[in-house]
Amino acid sequence: MLRQVLGVVGVSSFLIVAPLSVAGAADMNMPLKAPYAPPPPAYTWTGCYINAGGGYAWWNQDNYVQSTTTGAATLTGDDGGRGWMGVFGGGCDYQFSLGSLGNWVIGAFGDYDVMDVEGTNEPPSLGRVGGEKESNAWFVGGRLGYLVTPSLMTYFDGGYTQTQFNLVNFTNNFNVPTFGQLQAHTYSGWFLGGGTEYALNFSWLPIHGLFWRNEYRYASYDSATIPIVNTGTGAVPFNETSKPYVETITTSLVWRFNWTGR
Repeated sequence: MLRQVLGVVGVSSFLIVAPLSVAGAADMNMPLKAPYAPPPPAYTWTGCYINAGGGYAWWNQDNYVQSTTTGAATLTGDDGGRGWMGVFGGGCDYQFSLGSLGNWVIGAFGDYDVMDVEGTNEPPSLGRVGGEKESNAWFVGGRLGYLVTPSLMTYFDGGYTQTQFNLVNFTNNFNVPTFGQLQAHTYSGWFLGGGTEYALNFSWLPIHGLFWRNEYRYASYDSATIPIVNTGTGAVPFNETSKPYVETITTSLVWRFNWTGR
């Protein structure tokens, strides 16, 4: 009887252990599965940023001079200036999808330009000329962009702007001071522009969320009538009516606070 019991136990043990051993061996021969890794975060342009850069600017100005005593006006002239500038700004964007029309970005922003754009102001038929400088400008507006790829956007922008032209000291054709000054003035107007922005999504960069922006911008300012003052007497013998147009080409580095591109 004991032998029968021991035999049953032995056979049962074999039936239990053998499959487990075979399964264990099979598991050892199976390739190991890679640990689960979450997918990388998707690109999104939603969020806020600051930017800084520089570029080149040029302005042209239609003007004419009118006598304050007779009312007689000169012919319309055209002056201009060229020079370098720096740009600083910031804004916020929101990315959205239009289905088969792709991904788009809408945003609002503000820029401030520090400018050294110098030229001449030579009122027609007045026999005077002076150096004129555009010293700064600011812009507020919106933009609409299209994502060509997840990391490359092309866009258009537009809005409201003001710019400052400094005081002009006139001389005559022999470079002798004429005691005439065209007063400094701040012009208001509108602007349109467009460009591209690219995500510098490089692993070796120490800071995430850097972008490279390049833009062309055109600004048209309202005409303004500005006094030409005789500094010797304080009289205003003439007024100059001017309307400037300004074009800029800039390149900027943009830092997005919450960029999740990697």
